[in-house]
Amino acid sequence: MKISFLKKLIEIVESSDIEEIELSRWWTRVRITKSRTRAGNTNTLPVVEAQVGGKPVEEKVPEAPAKVDENLVEIKSPMVGSFYRAPSPGAKPYVQAGERVDPGQVVCIIEAMKLMNEIESDVSGTIVKMLVEDAQPVEFGQTLFLVSPT
Repeated sequence: MKISFLKKLIEIVESSDIEEIELSRWWTRVRITKSRTRAGNTNTLPVVEAQVGGKPVEEKVPEAPAKVDENLVEIKSPMVGSFYRAPSPGAKPYVQAGERVDPGQVVCIIEAMKLMNEIESDVSGTIVKMLVEDAQPVEFGQTLFLVSPT
């Protein structure tokens, strides 16, 4: 099952009176329930339980990221891979918080399948916040930097 399909199911469960839903397709079984709570928190947290090839897997679904300031522009990852701030270990990082970037300027590298892909800024402005640590895995569409455009 696709992640987008699962996200839509979670949204349906969250916005309705449904406490639990279970689906089976091929060798995958998914159950979404909102009756579990975090310790010290009264809000419910959706839980996705999947069974693939007879092996049960349980995974908590991450909450939606906090709303980004409307004046800031996000530089997002165009691929899945490992994020690197510098061209090589021990080298100076491409950019740091507070530095100015221009369109076409390399801001980081994402390693995917042993290929180093330079990620360029598509906006002119100042890096306000770096949201990913060096050598951390990133997902497609994950926000890497917040930039205040000029």
